[in-house]
Amino acid sequence: MIIQLDMQSELPIYTQLVNQIIEGIASGRLKPGEPLPSVRSLASDIGINLHTVNKAYTQLKQDGFIHIHRQKGVVINPDQMPGFTEPYKNKMRGELKPIVAEAICRGKSQEQLLQEVEQIYREIVHTDKEIE
Repeated sequence: MIIQLDMQSELPIYTQLVNQIIEGIASGRLKPGEPLPSVRSLASDIGINLHTVNKAYTQLKQDGFIHIHRQKGVVINPDQMPGFTEPYKNKMRGELKPIVAEAICRGKSQEQLLQEVEQIYREIVHTDKEIE
């Protein structure tokens, strides 16, 4: 698993880590039941504080993307990914709304915005699988 963090980003490091792990799951690079590095190991490998990794893992566990076992360590949820629930739909809309509003202000048409979303979807779902 290759993690690339932008230390200059306004987005917190733990959020970047959460996002990259979820993207890895969505792309198929991280498979259900696959182990993730320990908190200490990942923190050491990417050069960040172990509390940052712990916060990311805690968020991923709460959201249902990973399981943390005493013997097995951290693994991608082997059973089922979290569903598309009403609370998640509301969260997604809340996060997308300002992005869409800014895109409109910057001159993007609905068609252009939808093309961007489709391109991102293709990059996540298809590109990584073709690399393997």
